[in-house]
Parts: sequence; C-alpha cells; structure tokens
Amino acid sequence: QVQLVESGGGLVQAGGSLRLSCAASGSTFAINDMGWYRQAPGKQRELVARISRGGSTNYADSVKGRFTISRDNAKNTVDLQMNSLKPEDTAVYYCKATSIRFSYWGQGTQVTVSS
Repeated sequence: QVQLVESGGGLVQAGGSLRLSCAASGSTFAINDMGWYRQAPGKQRELVARISRGGSTNYADSVKGRFTISRDNAKNTVDLQMNSLKPEDTAVYYCKATSIRFSYWGQGTQVTVSS
C-alpha cells in the first residue's frame, strides 16, 4: 500500500503562482510513475502532468510552459510548480502514484484562481 498526502493548495489571483507537494509513504519502492490530476466542478478528472521514476515528463497542452513537475525519488515526493495561473486552472488537484499493479490517489487539494 502507498499513502499520498498533498499540500500547497490555496487561493491566488490570476497571474500568480502556487507550488503543490505530494509525499508518498508505505510501499514506495513499488512506485513507477507519479503525477498530478485535476477535477473542476462538473468536469471529468484530467491529467495535468506526470513524471516517471527516471524523470520523463508529460504535460497537458493547457499547462505546457506554465507548470513544471519535479520528483525526488530519495524523499518520495513529487511537486508541481504552477506559474501564470488562470481562472480556468481552478480545480481540486490530486496526486497519483502508480505501480505495476495498482494506482493510488491522494485526498486532493483545492486550487482557486480568482480573476
């Protein structure tokens, strides 16, 4: 089992920045990919960014150039630096970790961007 705890959400004005952090505990040796997803009210959960154990990254087109995902395998953490935030980035952001057999989710952290 893997437990994920997110932190760093909050309220920010458009154009501002936030940094989300996710700490994994438990069977962290089994984790391959880690990532951030988000879900806005009335919408489906969507990928924001993910990073492999080796450091390969993928980003949603909507956040490319604004968000940066990073990972510390020694500390079992994954961060999401969010710059130039827009009101449409408002959502609950979830950390996800995947192993060969399972996927694990954090409890989510709210990000609200005011116009």
